[in-house]
Amino acid sequence: MPTKNIQKMVTKGKNLVLRVSKGHFATSHSHINYYIDVTMQKTRLSEAQAVAHELVSYYNMNTIVDTILCLDGMEVVGTCLAGELTLGDFRSINAHQTIYVVTPEHTSGSQLIFRDNMMSAIKGKNILILAASVTTGYTAAAAVEAIKYYVVMMLSISDFISSELINSSV
Repeated sequence: MPTKNIQKMVTKGKNLVLRVSKGHFATSHSHINYYIDVTMQKTRLSEAQAVAHELVSYYNMNTIVDTILCLDGMEVVGTCLAGELTLGDFRSINAHQTIYVVTPEHTSGSQLIFRDNMMSAIKGKNILILAASVTTGYTAAAAVEAIKYYVVMMLSISDFISSELINSSV
């Protein structure tokens, strides 16, 4: 992570700030010109709640979310989003009217899998995939492949770094 030249970027949410660094950054699948540090949003409760509050507006009363599949260390945000969706009286097919928050495991070949003890949260559920960022789509595609393997209904893929949240440019 670059530690110099970090700029704070204002978003539509008054309690949500993105930390951005301009430069050239290479990942295994892409080259990017901006690094967006989402560590605080993924680990700090107040910022995770602000992200969840912004994301919940994308799902209306007709959206059924039974399980949130968290990628990229988004478990805290996923838990906050489940709380927001539950408060909003969103529909669920789960008998106990709650939302599962799960994270897949990675095999040595980078394949995403779910253990048998997670099947009740996955099979036949409406799943929202929550990722920190979808740059190339490889991780999202791997998540979709894992979900299809278990024959479930996928609802949506959300990333909180989208132009909808950004109020100004760097």
